[in-house]
Amino acid sequence: MSALGGLEVFVQTAQTRSFAAAGRSLGVSASAISKSISRLEERVGVRLFQRSTRSVRLTSEGEVFLERCRRIFGEVQAAEDELSAMAQHPRGRLRVGLALSAGLPLPVLSAFMERHPEIELDLDFTDRLVDVIDEGFDVVIRGSKLRDSRLVSRPLGPWRACLVAAPAYLERMGTPTKPDDLLNHACLHYRWTPTGKLYQWPLRHSSFTAAGSSLPLTMVCNSLDVMLYFALAGRGIACVPDFSVKNAVADGRLKTVLDTYVSDSNTIHVVWPSNRKMTPKVRVFVDFVRANFGKHLVTWK
Repeated sequence: MSALGGLEVFVQTAQTRSFAAAGRSLGVSASAISKSISRLEERVGVRLFQRSTRSVRLTSEGEVFLERCRRIFGEVQAAEDELSAMAQHPRGRLRVGLALSAGLPLPVLSAFMERHPEIELDLDFTDRLVDVIDEGFDVVIRGSKLRDSRLVSRPLGPWRACLVAAPAYLERMGTPTKPDDLLNHACLHYRWTPTGKLYQWPLRHSSFTAAGSSLPLTMVCNSLDVMLYFALAGRGIACVPDFSVKNAVADGRLKTVLDTYVSDSNTIHVVWPSNRKMTPKVRVFVDFVRANFGKHLVTWK
């Protein structure tokens, strides 16, 4: 068991490329992770990582060892899944990947935990496009369909982008009636963490886009929750998923603007590997989110 623990530390470090990030995931300090890796390297007799002051990366020997470790943990998981399937009772750890989406899935996940208390949820929230199979996810919920023949996906419901602002802001600055009006407004932007690029507002018929101009960068952040806070505080106009402002629009804390000019829409999907037997815990999770996820989305035509 001690050896397996060391392998888990190694795999987590290889995936995050950071002692600190691996420590946060496993609930221990970065120094404890570093010591565990050093002990493992001493035991196997090769250096597994190249270390620098800012990051760690696998050596060629480390790459080979990582593949072996993934197989080992895959076999352990398969053994647990087989026992669970034999008992015909969903239990055990379920690793779920989710997008950072302003708390959208949280009520559904909470209800699932109440319904299935013997399933241990391991939740990974990120805007990074994860590799479902290689990173060991049992199931993933994403804002669009993942184009991978190794995966099975089912739709959970539609969403679309919308522009929102607080009523007080619109009273103070005026309500835009066409996209070009945004050039004279405070604009709150979202930055994708994996690439560092800004989310481009999907606006039709905007002359400033055709001319290569950009919207005012009043505020930029990589958190949808932070962006919504500033929008609610009257600091400007934000482009967000409609489900994230469903309640705020319904109770009048935010208003949508330029609805006919916003073009981005998509479908949220639940995704899982096609090359694995669908275990009871995965089956009940997929069935549950398909039955309940749509209640928290916005109904639109």
